[in-house]
Amino acid sequence: MMNTENRDSVRRAAWQFVLMMGGVSLFADVTYEGARGMLGPWLGALGASAVAISTVSGLAECLGLVLRVVSGKVADRLSAKWPVVFAGYGLNLGAVPLIGLALNWPMAAVCVFLERLGKAVRAPARDALLAHAGSVLGTGKSFAVHEALDQVGAVAGPLLAGFMLAGLGGYRGAFLALAIPAAICLLLLAHARRQFPFPDRFETHATVTTDRDAETLPWHSMAWWGLLAGSAAIGMGMADYPLIAYHLHAVAGTGPAMVSAAYAGAMAMDAVVALLLGILFDRWGMWVNGPAFLITALASPLVFLGTGAYPWLGLAIWGLGMGAQESTLRATVAGLVPQACRATAYGVFYAVFGGAWLIGSVAMGWLYERSLTWTAEWSGCWIAVGGVLLLVSAFAAGQRGDHVAA
Repeated sequence: MMNTENRDSVRRAAWQFVLMMGGVSLFADVTYEGARGMLGPWLGALGASAVAISTVSGLAECLGLVLRVVSGKVADRLSAKWPVVFAGYGLNLGAVPLIGLALNWPMAAVCVFLERLGKAVRAPARDALLAHAGSVLGTGKSFAVHEALDQVGAVAGPLLAGFMLAGLGGYRGAFLALAIPAAICLLLLAHARRQFPFPDRFETHATVTTDRDAETLPWHSMAWWGLLAGSAAIGMGMADYPLIAYHLHAVAGTGPAMVSAAYAGAMAMDAVVALLLGILFDRWGMWVNGPAFLITALASPLVFLGTGAYPWLGLAIWGLGMGAQESTLRATVAGLVPQACRATAYGVFYAVFGGAWLIGSVAMGWLYERSLTWTAEWSGCWIAVGGVLLLVSAFAAGQRGDHVAA
């Protein structure tokens, strides 16, 4: 056991690491979330249809999630998390300015795929690094604080993009200007690596259950299967923002700058919700996931079927779902798997979610061109099913003692 002075020192260092990585994610999000807020209208301006926009965004998300199985396994096998993180951020951020240089929508789509590929490379290893800090701070709070800082960038990025669209008068210049926050992000990442070369040393004590002491994923656990099934259902139902942006611009008549500002508002909601849910997660564990997504099921019906203030309320609820997805679901993975295979577990989790996201995005793009009602029903029903499955997962974890809120 550590004495009080050593424990406090470790906690301070862990907080420094989480805040530093949060700063990295902040500038990364300024870059690619700024681009994401412009992507739907930009693809439309390059000649893409609604189904093409939805398919491109869904396929990009799928690649960015499914390929995490490979990058997570590589990070665990080689114990080489920092190099993997650096390679991923470099590709992720380097592709963003190139979107603005595209001459047609297929060229832009290739750049979007490269950007998501970079995120696939770095995300499992980065989450495994953060989970080390969570061992002393609480996984809910660690991922929530990281997500909140991440979303500060997600708010600033679309606002910056909207400002540049209004000031520069075009998409190309706005995309190219995002190279500046990308460079700042990489400099901060290098500083974090220099300050904390071995984040695994935060693991000051093991959480004790027989299954989690192993070095393999808990395929025998109903809680793990429930998490994967619930996440897949949510992925099937979550509308990607480019489709929402297309709807707001083409159907509701919202201007491009306002579409980016609306995305910034949703990301602000994401940040606030992530902090709140992270605190609740460390107190109540996995039980917070189900209610969060049952509420999120209302988002698409309000966005696609509502008029007046209702689409904006739906967009706020959509931000709530994104906050839960990026904070408590990530914390749940860390609580259900052993330390030795966390990066692999994140890869599997993201792959399941990403495959479902692709199917759902293509389906919603196809449904959108036929019926807004069908689109809203598809989304709402799948997310509600996901919320119920996550409640089942929490019950199974409680029965077996798999998950303990840190």
